[in-house]
Amino acid sequence: MNNIERRDREMVYISDEEVFKEQCVTRKILNRLNKADVSDFEEIGKIVKELLGKSEGAFINPPFYCDYGSHIEVGKNFFANYNCTIIDVAKVKIGDYCQMAPNVAIYTAGHPVHPDSRNSAYEYGIGVTIGDNVWIGGNTVILPGVHIGSNTVIGAGSVVTKDIPDWVVACGNPCKVVRQITEADRKFYYKDRQFDEEAWENVKKMGLAGE
Repeated sequence: MNNIERRDREMVYISDEEVFKEQCVTRKILNRLNKADVSDFEEIGKIVKELLGKSEGAFINPPFYCDYGSHIEVGKNFFANYNCTIIDVAKVKIGDYCQMAPNVAIYTAGHPVHPDSRNSAYEYGIGVTIGDNVWIGGNTVILPGVHIGSNTVIGAGSVVTKDIPDWVVACGNPCKVVRQITEADRKFYYKDRQFDEEAWENVKKMGLAGE
């Protein structure tokens, strides 16, 4: 079994010449993305499509960093803000309508804890899954093997080490559930601030008012 096959089965593997060849293809695409005219949204969108492959309405504000891109699967209208890093040694699956604030990092890669094992050059990747309608706050770090449920908000500065369920606000280091998200949250946009009448009418026209 070669190291690409080992990597893709979430087994320990060594980053050999064949692995680096795959990464070189991605780095050339990233170089174009990160040097693109930041006001040329259309061109950025095209490069993101090339990087991620199958995607619908995905947009990433450069700079952006990943190892492969092809290991990242995003749903409809994915958005990642500036300086997002996804170390996609293993699969990263992200649902529809997910948003990431600046400086979000998703790590699937890891190394053995014991120094002798680590010095063998063997490493591994364990996949990360994020559901639909998830908002990841700025400077959040998501570690290998984590599953984040749908309709959840991860507060800024969190380190997500374990699975987080659906429909919650969670934050902290390590990230923990703070509270449920309920129907009472629908009309509020920030703490105790409610949508004004004009904005709420627009929400209703979008069919998102729950009425």
